[in-house]
Order: sequence, then C-alpha cells, then structure tokens
Amino acid sequence: MRIGELARRSGVSERSLRYYEAQGLLRSERTPGGQRRYGEWAVDRVVRIQALYAAGLNSRKIAHLLPCMRDADGGPSEIATARLVDELAAERIRIDAMIADLARTRGILDEVIESASTGARG
Repeated sequence: MRIGELARRSGVSERSLRYYEAQGLLRSERTPGGQRRYGEWAVDRVVRIQALYAAGLNSRKIAHLLPCMRDADGGPSEIATARLVDELAAERIRIDAMIADLARTRGILDEVIESASTGARG
C-alpha cells in the first residue's frame, strides 16, 4: 500500500510515517519511481508505535522494543530478553505513577468545580 493509504488506515499523518522511517521504527520498499510501499503488517506496526508514544516512550526506546514484538498480535517474540522485560516493567511502574498523579489532579479539579458551581448558584 502507498503512504497515503497507510496514513488513512492507521490514522497517522504521512509526515509522521516518514518520521517513523527516519527513526528506524518503520520500513518501506521503494518502487522504481521512488514511492514508498508498505505491507499489510504496517498498519498494526503504526498503531503499536502510536500506542507506545502515547504511553510516554521515546523513539529510541520504541526502536529497541519493536523488534521484540510480533506485528500480528503484539506478543513477545523469541528475541525478547530478561533485560527488556525489566525495562518494560519499569515503564509500567512509571505509567502507573502518572495515572495516580492524574487521578489526584482530577480529584482536586472536581473539588474546585463543585466549589465554583456552588458559588455560582448562590
């Protein structure tokens, strides 16, 4: 598929797809005319890349992680190492802490909204 179709199917801009290639996160074949062509696997790969970015991982860590994931189901591949598992566990702890911080912030915001709503009615 061409880059435009991959962008449409994955919900990611063509610019982002080119960036992913530059970072080594995604690969394409080139036609004789120089156009990028991707296999069906690329849709799952791009969705996974987006999820890893959303989780706060940087491109270097994602590049390290992606070869250890199967594109079809996201499960670990045969080359996953104990060190990678430790790194992923640390990322999970970091994400859990972020979720807890966001929940506390939401609670504070809820209190402010309730207080402001009561004051606005009075």
